Amino acid sequence: MSADTTLASALFKRCIDFHGHLCPGLALGYQAAVAGMDWLSARRAADEEIVAVVETDACCADAIQVVTGCTFGKGNFIYRDYGKIAFTFFNRATAKGVRIARTATKEAPLDPEHRALLEKIQQETASEEEREQFNRMHQSAAKRILDRQPEEIFSITEVTLALPEKARVEPSRNCQRCGEPVMGSKLEQVAGQWVCRGCIE
Repeated sequence: MSADTTLASALFKRCIDFHGHLCPGLALGYQAAVAGMDWLSARRAADEEIVAVVETDACCADAIQVVTGCTFGKGNFIYRDYGKIAFTFFNRATAKGVRIARTATKEAPLDPEHRALLEKIQQETASEEEREQFNRMHQSAAKRILDRQPEEIFSITEVTLALPEKARVEPSRNCQRCGEPVMGSKLEQVAGQWVCRGCIE
């Protein structure tokens, strides 16, 4: 599928709406999620039938949620703070799993001019003209990603790890320090009191 066809699709438009803008990271997440769902022969999760484990909290994670239907609220979107553009998808019905990870590359994700403009925007020193140039370059980089086949961007490997547990639903208990209700299994005993992790921190 070409970048223009993907950009015009309802699914990709939902990714942009959810994330807020088009960017290379969103395009990477979309490519990975579609490849993962295709590999699993799965449809978007209505409940917990699909599980996504993401190893980054960058832009691409938003596309994963939209395409797969995996969310924090359903308990089937699991975040591992590894700083990698890597995602593992499981289908509970078939017990199949696949890990899709960005392959090593010597090319920089952004060229020097693009990177310099990004730094100016982050430092809030970019002019309006520079912001427009950055947006053009960002969209162009995203389109280049969408024009490639997933196998050109990622390693795609079957995994046989045990499926993550389903989301737990259990009664709340009040933290004995702040008084707020907390899932019981998330309380920890400190000096004879059952205390939430927020109070511990």
